[in-house]
Amino acid sequence: MARAEAGERLGFLLRRAQQAHLALWNEIVSTDVTSVQFGALSLIDAESGLSQAELGRELDLDRSTIADVVARLERRGLVERSRAEDDRRRYRLRLTPGGQACLLELAPLVERMDAALTTQLSTAEREALQRALQSLLGGRTG
Repeated sequence: MARAEAGERLGFLLRRAQQAHLALWNEIVSTDVTSVQFGALSLIDAESGLSQAELGRELDLDRSTIADVVARLERRGLVERSRAEDDRRRYRLRLTPGGQACLLELAPLVERMDAALTTQLSTAEREALQRALQSLLGGRTG
């Protein structure tokens, strides 16, 4: 395969975009809180009492991975887990005051990182990219 052809492959471009995202995340946002953890905090903030299973579905993560993400957030004092009253097998999640403070601190940095990642795109191109990725993921934007 020619070098130019490799650079046109969607998977290659998505991987490179993900690498750029990760590098900017670590540079601008945080080396302590991952983008997946930030997504979890954001979703829990939007719907306090979300179950761990629901959070996993929203983030498109399997049970063991979401359990690990939540356990890490809990150890850092950002999230509290409690058994659901209606189903003792389920955990309900809510942000702690520390989790709320973390989210408030990181949100503007995430906006800065997004802007840095898409600096070469016009507003219309950025919006088109966002719509295309949402379509590609079938609405699973987590």
